[in-house]
Amino acid sequence: MVGSVSRRLTRRRKVGYALLALLAVLLAMLAFLALAPPNLGALRSQPDPAPDYAAAVARVSALQAAEAPLINPECATRLLTHGQATARVTAFIHGYTNCPQQFADLGQQFYDLGYNVLILRMPHHGLADRLTDDLTNFTAEEMAVFADQVVDLAAPLGDHLTVVGLSGGGTIAGWAAQQRPEVDQAVLIAPGFSLKLIPDSATQLFINVALRLPDRFSWWDPTHPNPPPGGPMGHAYPRFSLHGLAQQLRLGLAVRALARRAAPAAAGLLLITNANDISVDNAVAAQVLADWQAHGATVDSFEFPANLRLGHDLIDPGQSDQQVALVYPQLIALINR
Repeated sequence: MVGSVSRRLTRRRKVGYALLALLAVLLAMLAFLALAPPNLGALRSQPDPAPDYAAAVARVSALQAAEAPLINPECATRLLTHGQATARVTAFIHGYTNCPQQFADLGQQFYDLGYNVLILRMPHHGLADRLTDDLTNFTAEEMAVFADQVVDLAAPLGDHLTVVGLSGGGTIAGWAAQQRPEVDQAVLIAPGFSLKLIPDSATQLFINVALRLPDRFSWWDPTHPNPPPGGPMGHAYPRFSLHGLAQQLRLGLAVRALARRAAPAAAGLLLITNANDISVDNAVAAQVLADWQAHGATVDSFEFPANLRLGHDLIDPGQSDQQVALVYPQLIALINR
C-alpha cells in the first residue's frame, strides 16, 4: 500500500516536472519572439533616380502599360503633369489595401495649384480581383523598394518634392524621409507605425508570431464584407492579409529604429494625426517625430480634434464617415506653404 502511494506520487512529480519544463520552453519561445528583431537588417534603400523629367515620365508610362492588363482601371498609377518640370511636386502614397484612386481628388487639387502630381500603385494592390490572395506576398522589403521608386520618379518632375503618405503609406513616406535627401518635405498622415489594438510593447511579438503562422484574411467591415465594384469603395480591397499587416509594422519598426539613431535625410517633416483615430497609435508616431527632432530635423505637427469624429482614412471620398470638405483645405494649407 505504501509502495503504491509512493509510485503514484512519483508519477505525479514526473508529470508536474514535464509540465513545468514545457511551460519553460513556451515562455522561452515567447521571450525569443518578443525580443528577436524581425530581420530589419534586410531592409535597404536602393536609389535609382531617373536622370531628368523626360526619363521620369517615360518610366511612369512604362509602369502604367505593364500594370494595365492586371488591375482595376480605377487603380492605375496616375501622373498629372503640366508638360514640364514644375516648381513643386507632390507624390502621394495610398494606404494598405487601397489604391491610387484614394488620392485622385486631392491630387487633382494640388495639380490645379500648379504641382506635378504622382500617385504610384503599391505592389499587389489595385488588382482587378478584389478578393485576391496576392497581398499575402506583400513584404517590408517591397515597401522599401517602392519608397525608392516613388522618390526616383517624382524628384525629377520638379524642384521641390513633397511625399505624402496615409496610414501604411505614411509608414512608407517615413522610410523615404529617413533615407532620401531628394525629399524636401515628408508628410505622414496617421502613419501605421503601431496599432491601437496591439499594445506597442507587443508589436514585435505580434510581427514574429504572425509571420510564422499561416496567413489569414479578414474583412475590414464584417457587417458589409464585400462592397460591389463601382460603389463608393469599390476600388479598395474589402479584406486584409495578416501577413501584409505584419510586414507594414515591420517596416515601421525599421523606421523607428533608424529615427532613434540618426537624423532623417528629408529636409522637413510634418506629422498629421487624428485624435479620433481608433486604428493607429498616435503616441508612437509622435515619438518618431520627437526622435527626428532630437537629431536636429525640422519637424511640425497637426492634429484633427476628436470632436470632428473623423475616421482613420481621412482621404478617400468613398468612406462613409468622410469629411473631405473640411479635411482637404486643411491639408492643402499645411502642405502648400
